[in-house]
Amino acid sequence: MDKDRIWTREEVPEEYTWRLEDMYDGDEAWMQEFEALQGIPAQVASFRGRLAESAETLLEYLRLEDGISVRLSKLHCYANCKGDQDTGNSRYQDMRGKAMSIIVAVSSAGAFASPEIMAIEEDRLNLFYVAQPALEEYRRVLEKLRRRAAHILSPAEEKLLSAMEEAADGPSRIYSMFHNADLRFPTVRDADGKEHTLTGGSFVPLLESSDRVLRENTFRTYYEQLGSFRNTVAATLDAHFKTLVFNAKARKYDNTLQAALDATEVPEEVYHNLIAAVHANLDTMYRYVALRKKLLGVDELHMYDVYAPIVGGLQWKAPIDEAKKTVLEALAVLGKDYTDVLREGFENRWIDVYENRGKRGGAYSTGTSLPHPYVLLNHKDTLDNMFTLAHEMGHALHSYHSQKYQPVCTSHYVIFVAEVASTCNEVLLMRYLLGRTTDKTQRAFLINHFLDKFKGTVFRQTMFAEFELEMGRMAERGETLTAEALCTKYKALNEKYFGPEMISDEEIGLEWSRIPHFFYNYYVFQYATGFSAAVAIAERILTLGEPAVKDYKRFLSGGGSTDPISLLKIAGVDMSSPEPVNAALKLFGELVDEMEKLREE
Repeated sequence: MDKDRIWTREEVPEEYTWRLEDMYDGDEAWMQEFEALQGIPAQVASFRGRLAESAETLLEYLRLEDGISVRLSKLHCYANCKGDQDTGNSRYQDMRGKAMSIIVAVSSAGAFASPEIMAIEEDRLNLFYVAQPALEEYRRVLEKLRRRAAHILSPAEEKLLSAMEEAADGPSRIYSMFHNADLRFPTVRDADGKEHTLTGGSFVPLLESSDRVLRENTFRTYYEQLGSFRNTVAATLDAHFKTLVFNAKARKYDNTLQAALDATEVPEEVYHNLIAAVHANLDTMYRYVALRKKLLGVDELHMYDVYAPIVGGLQWKAPIDEAKKTVLEALAVLGKDYTDVLREGFENRWIDVYENRGKRGGAYSTGTSLPHPYVLLNHKDTLDNMFTLAHEMGHALHSYHSQKYQPVCTSHYVIFVAEVASTCNEVLLMRYLLGRTTDKTQRAFLINHFLDKFKGTVFRQTMFAEFELEMGRMAERGETLTAEALCTKYKALNEKYFGPEMISDEEIGLEWSRIPHFFYNYYVFQYATGFSAAVAIAERILTLGEPAVKDYKRFLSGGGSTDPISLLKIAGVDMSSPEPVNAALKLFGELVDEMEKLREE
């Protein structure tokens, strides 16, 4: 098989595709379920005005809501996976639209529930718990809802906002279709004149080449093509942030950041403290950039040199089967019960492995376990892709444990902790690989990879977070997010974060237009906080052993059973303190020190 050529979906061998028939036997079965769900909005609406009448009625509604949630999650997951495996297939885009339409219909029909639950007097609700002990399962959900009393609107207003959800998702869907299905790039040449296929999935692997001509051609060709659509992408982002502003104002929040974080019970200070901590440690980042420039032996370090290998004489190939084997070995420290589930996922097609024409770029885990999670990859047999495998399976097993051990109503963890399990897997994999080699070249290669992870996850994602914060503030001030304004602000931030030794090429000002996470509503900062927490947890596991593993599994099984700060405390990390971020940045500095010594020897 020629894996250098981009396959069509039909050409991908079955063993490298996810087995979606574990959810439905096929598209026809999915359509039957879709039709069966059409009566659900009326069933939900039949409870309007009744939730306060008795403990039994409230319990009946909450259980109905759980059952619907499971069915809708499965419906949406299947349609999304089908759509993402071939974004140009209109049949699956239609199915995705159908799934979203029924989700919106159910949400609209149930818009009365939050205001009605909010209106139940505290004494009456306490009597409900006594009269119907089964309601205790929902205490956390009810208390979390009632905590946000000031931001819950009237039933009519809630219904209007629910009806807006499908339209509000428009900018994200438009960007996804543009970036994954419609955007095409010309081929690029290396120093020998050989042509290479440039796609969203091959962009970073090509930038990892040791051929600087190929890297520069890739960088400039990619942004020249993407830049020709800069106004379209800017207008799409502008529409997205205008929607966030509308929703924040409608729900009586001070700003869009507060609205996003309040839903997950994360204090705004955590976001601002992260940015401040990284600003205070940018000197360490500048040392890393200077080291990269020195080891590459270039007079000028450009943005197309950011991913280039700085340790010569070693190519670390990780074909998918070898990557699976290594990840299993590295995560054995978490116990046989953990690796048994991991092996099941590897052997029973939970994963869609390789890139194909029209497939969504990047990687993700579906975050649902119906009957198990699914993972999308675009595997390129590189060391970085082996870490991506470990990362996404960390997400998958977090979802698996949460949904196995929690009732439906508390089975979903919030996004603040979403990146912890995934990154913990990466840190454990890195520590495992470092522990197996004393070879200076191999060790330098791995430390370089670890440094790149720090750079990409803590520094770069914090830069993204700062840029996203500025976009939100612009929208809140009534300013339009124009391509010119965004390019200017982004390039200035890039110069600040990479420092004086880096040439911030003009094209890098366009990088915002290739980041889908800017449509995720203040998501990216959690990569940085999650990485910091994961470093602390992994070090604790490797130091303390079984007691720390038990604590970690309690965290994995916690779902949304308490607020995210408390969940992480179960695993031994206090994210209300700046200490985890500072400790992670300190480790980054120590790794820079070791790399400097290794390359001098």
